Amino acid sequence: MIMAVSKTVKLVKIPGLLRYHEGLKLQQRLWNLSKNHRLNYLIMCEHSPVYTFGKRQSKSDLSREFQRLQGAGAECYATPRGGLTTFHGPGQLVCYPVLNLRNFKHGAKWYVNQLEELVISTCYQMGVRAERCEHVGIWTGNNKICALGVNIRARCTTHGLALNCNTDLEWFDKIVPCGIAGRGVTSLSREIGRDVGVEEAGEVLVREFQKVMECSVVT
Repeated sequence: MIMAVSKTVKLVKIPGLLRYHEGLKLQQRLWNLSKNHRLNYLIMCEHSPVYTFGKRQSKSDLSREFQRLQGAGAECYATPRGGLTTFHGPGQLVCYPVLNLRNFKHGAKWYVNQLEELVISTCYQMGVRAERCEHVGIWTGNNKICALGVNIRARCTTHGLALNCNTDLEWFDKIVPCGIAGRGVTSLSREIGRDVGVEEAGEVLVREFQKVMECSVVT
């Protein structure tokens, strides 16, 4: 079967640690190309330590969180993605699909569902049982292993998912991840019982991305 050109996704792997604001600029540049030329991209990166705040947070809450976290050793950014507060940093696989959904002939609900399925399938392939629950994200038992938050404008996507691989989970102690009290966070390394890096998890995720999105990923 020959894959339609419109469902070809260009893989953009960023070496080293990417500062969050540089990631935002890259997403915006590729979003413009996606919107104007119906192109698709998959950005994969690790961020330097940063706390990000979603558009569900009120201005007063946002102001308090900025003040409280200023001395935590990480940058802080308000973002246009869904959700509340989360952390990104070394050891976490961050994926920003920049897709023109016209190419996939589906809408926002399908897209979010496929992202969830992508993470569940990736975890399964690595020996971890993960699932949806009533809260946003992907979970193993009572602990979140992957945060999800997307933005869709003009039927083109930005933001995406953050899968904990060998992340220092103590960064999450300073926040209530995504505003969900009484639950924890975990990582692939913790669940599997050995060190699992971003590179290893990324290879599995790209393979599963092609299956779940029914597309071809090219370098």
